[in-house]
Amino acid sequence: MAARGHVQDPNDRRLRPIYDYLDNGNNKMAIQQADKLLKKHKDLHCAKVLKAIGLQRTGKQDEAYALAQEVAALEPTDDNSLQALTILYREMHRPELVTKLYEAAVKKVPNSEEYHSHLFMAYARVGEYKKMQQAGMALYKIVPKNPYYFWSVMSLIMQSISAQDENLSKTMFLPLAERMVEKMVKEDKIEAEAEVELYYMILERLEKYKEALDVVRGKLGEKLTSELQSRENKCMAMYKKLCRWPECNALSRRLLLKNSDDWQFYITYFDSVFQLIDESWTPPAEEEHSLEGEVHYSIEQAVKFIEERIMEVSKSSRPLRGPYLAKLELIRRLRYRGCNDEYKLGDPEELMFQYFKKFGDKPCCFTDLKVFVDLLPSSQYTKFISQLLEVIPLSATAESEIALPADIKALQQHLCVVQLSRLLGIYHAMDKKEKLMVVQELMLRYRHGLEFGKSCLKTELQFSDYYCLLAVHLLLDLWLEGEETAVWQCLALLEEGLSHSPSNAQFKLLLIRIYCRLGAFEPVAELYSSLDAKHIQHDTIGYLLTRYAESLGHYAAASQSCNFALRFFHSNQKDTSEYIIQAYKYGAFEKIPEFIAFRNRLNSSLHFAQVRTERMLLDLLLEANISTSLEESIKSMSLSPEEDDIPWKDLRDNRDLTVLFNWDPKDRDISEEHRKLSLEEETMWLRIRSLTLRLVSGLPTLSHTIQPKNSEKTAENGVSSKIDTIRSLLQQLEAAVDSGKKFLEQKIQYPVLGPPPTRMAGFFSNGSCQCQTSLFYLVSDIYELDTNGLEDSAEIQERIGNSFKSLVERLTDLFNKCKGDLIEVRDGTLKTHPNLLENLVFFVETISIALWVSSYCDSVLRPFKSNLQKKKKKKKESSVAMPPVFTHFLDYVTELQTLTSNVIDHIKGLEIILTALKLEELSLKDTLLLQEEKKFTKTVQGKVQSSYHHSVQEIGELLKKRLDTIKKLKI
Repeated sequence: MAARGHVQDPNDRRLRPIYDYLDNGNNKMAIQQADKLLKKHKDLHCAKVLKAIGLQRTGKQDEAYALAQEVAALEPTDDNSLQALTILYREMHRPELVTKLYEAAVKKVPNSEEYHSHLFMAYARVGEYKKMQQAGMALYKIVPKNPYYFWSVMSLIMQSISAQDENLSKTMFLPLAERMVEKMVKEDKIEAEAEVELYYMILERLEKYKEALDVVRGKLGEKLTSELQSRENKCMAMYKKLCRWPECNALSRRLLLKNSDDWQFYITYFDSVFQLIDESWTPPAEEEHSLEGEVHYSIEQAVKFIEERIMEVSKSSRPLRGPYLAKLELIRRLRYRGCNDEYKLGDPEELMFQYFKKFGDKPCCFTDLKVFVDLLPSSQYTKFISQLLEVIPLSATAESEIALPADIKALQQHLCVVQLSRLLGIYHAMDKKEKLMVVQELMLRYRHGLEFGKSCLKTELQFSDYYCLLAVHLLLDLWLEGEETAVWQCLALLEEGLSHSPSNAQFKLLLIRIYCRLGAFEPVAELYSSLDAKHIQHDTIGYLLTRYAESLGHYAAASQSCNFALRFFHSNQKDTSEYIIQAYKYGAFEKIPEFIAFRNRLNSSLHFAQVRTERMLLDLLLEANISTSLEESIKSMSLSPEEDDIPWKDLRDNRDLTVLFNWDPKDRDISEEHRKLSLEEETMWLRIRSLTLRLVSGLPTLSHTIQPKNSEKTAENGVSSKIDTIRSLLQQLEAAVDSGKKFLEQKIQYPVLGPPPTRMAGFFSNGSCQCQTSLFYLVSDIYELDTNGLEDSAEIQERIGNSFKSLVERLTDLFNKCKGDLIEVRDGTLKTHPNLLENLVFFVETISIALWVSSYCDSVLRPFKSNLQKKKKKKKESSVAMPPVFTHFLDYVTELQTLTSNVIDHIKGLEIILTALKLEELSLKDTLLLQEEKKFTKTVQGKVQSSYHHSVQEIGELLKKRLDTIKKLKI
């Protein structure tokens, strides 16, 4: 904002200090300076706006808005005021006000190119495509520059993309855009590459592939130069759409002759060869084979072509991987068609062996071969691995019996073989003792490999890190098979690895997953922040954090992690508008639909919906009826039981479930089925949570005084419709719970590194679900009592009394499921019980809902009681019978108080046990552990202990606050 260049205008000189204060974040001084200036120069509009910016940034939004509207009403046309108002409205997230501002400015200064282009960009921010088209044409009339004309064309395309009716898009918007561009083509006014790209985009969307191909191959196509092979790629795309396989084949062949390492063209080459074979295509006798030259239409030609490529690269000084992998790809395709032997391409095992000899020292060798291991018969796996090991130059040293690599190349080769062994399932077939031997060997190799990375910077990874990761994967197998000590060894090895390679994200991610499975969230927050997740990663890997923070009782960390994610999602709206504007300015038209699709994908992100819902529930849990009333809390969140802002039909699962490296065979790896089931489970759980939130938000709406039995009045007040909303939400909750239970009957087990399961199973099994549902049914009964009055409602009162009793029993059952040691020492090893922690968290949540419902009961029963007491005084009788509902309620509140006190005492007991737990006495007697490992084992066990202690403290603090609210519930 401060970069304002050299100016003569005295007003600029006067405003300079205010700009400086704002730029430096000194908003109070900016406001004072603006006030001073306005005393001398009342009509200096810009000073008013700058003051408003200062007010906005100090949290006085209403004052800022009033000041801004004062200036906007004057319809200013000076550049300073307009720019400042634009900045202010952007900070207020009110881009629609900028459009009004420039509409007025354009009316007053109709020939200003600058204001017209600002108006166009203002429309772009709010997605007003029709008005953008008109603004673009108005600009072109004032200043006939090509970009402005094509802004208008692009706005037509955007109208076609956003049109609900596809027919309208194809018959009106796109043909109009096409005619507008054709006019420029005929007049020979096409100047820039972006304009040709736009023409191509229109034809492609109209499915006029033949015309699009002619554009790319014609004179206009010569302008497509900014991207490498841009013309060829576009031609290829059109040939595929037109099913012109001869051209596809000839073009990919020609491009492979230029660069025999370009994998995408091998795929097209093979696709087209087999398409031509299936169509029994033969070349025409007289003419050229195709527009693009010679065509290969038989397997023999394809085999010969690949062999020639291999011969060619074998002579070059820099070996290329493409041709060798293409040979394996061809074998795979021929096998799939059931005709491999005739063409004698060689034995895949031998080819892979030769490939390893050439490229085994490259880290990519494993990922290259991974794709083709299914060409090997399973009986050959062990032989294949032994064959690879024989060619690695390893030498035994005096200190160790194991032969170790002498340089980094040999280490990379050996690592590749170890990864392949894991992928082929050789390690999975071992028994416990063999697995432990392998872990020891891998860790020895890891520590030896650190020698080669002594000069590595902190930000670089150690060459031998994968050895450590593979050892941890083996230990995870053992842990899942019931070996309790293995998990502590996993953590110790990862912490050791991280101490040598502090930037290794894989170590951190795996530590996060294991700590969370053990129920320890405290170390996770630090690990996640050291990952330094950027931008879109808050959506793709944020679930690792938000899934566990609250459920393990770390409320403060949960608030923080939700804030991180929400900040990203909310800024996405603003940022995407800026990207779109830049794309218009620089003519990157094909990016605009991509940006909009990106924004929509983030807005309908599953994680976004989850974080939003959980954040609001968490805020209510921590604040409602503690620091603010439930009604105020719900009002500040603009929550309403009728509104559901989750796009259920369009929910997108953007989680990256393969972010953790994995070398498991296909049958143990995460499958497409797992992804589908996980999304289904997450959506069900989100529905339950969202309905719970909406039901809670409906409670304050019922707490208005009601004229009993006067149904017309109540309908007017709109309260009877509110109870209908609550009842309808309750039915939906019942349905969601039923489908959740059915889903859980499938007893799905995700792979250990696959998607984490939701909290749904615990919610059902510990009884929280039944408690919460019956609490909402109680609300319906209390409402009925409120409408019918006390006189003839004996049946309702009895029903309410029974509900109170069964609720206390259910809550006591839930408390019983929280009992037990969170961490216990068994046979010298530590065992954690995260499920007890999760049950405690559910208990706190359920008790909170019980209290909110009790407050509603209290608000209904209190007026009844005071009326009864007035009657008592009038009749001067001491024996006006108290209706039973009062005693029921008082008993219920007393029992709630006792139960909560018991839970608080239980938590104090847990704290004492956790503090007294002497980890030093744990016998790390396992002689297999080195001194180094013992040190790290102690560290991780200390972290887990401290985390549990922290969780219990936070839960205890919150329950004490809730106990205080119970004590106030005396009618």
